[in-house]
Amino acid sequence: MFGPVGLSLAPYVRSSRTLSKWIAPVATWYANASGYRKYGFKYDDLLVEETDEVQRALKRLTPAESYDRAFRLKRASQASVLHKPLEKSEWIKPEEDVRYLVPHIENVMKEVDERRAWDDLKVERK
Repeated sequence: MFGPVGLSLAPYVRSSRTLSKWIAPVATWYANASGYRKYGFKYDDLLVEETDEVQRALKRLTPAESYDRAFRLKRASQASVLHKPLEKSEWIKPEEDVRYLVPHIENVMKEVDERRAWDDLKVERK
């Protein structure tokens, strides 16, 4: 998978129990060390918004998802102004950190590819 989300080895790692056993603790450590959950962010809140695909995917969020995203962004901005993370009870838990935007981005990218395929279609007369 290429594009704003990047290349993902996750399906390959998940299919191998040995790799999962070795990589899962490192991935968990890295997510905790990056600190975005301390400010109330989910991983998809950190995606670059300036690409057309992400902009179109953001428009496809439900009103509740859009509101939650805006709330997380404002709350994190306030915590940043105060130069301290949120209270530990307000941190995003790993089980809450689900990819809510990536499925929409993937659908947008599939539509773009399909549109390109139809735009390049050549009609021949017989």
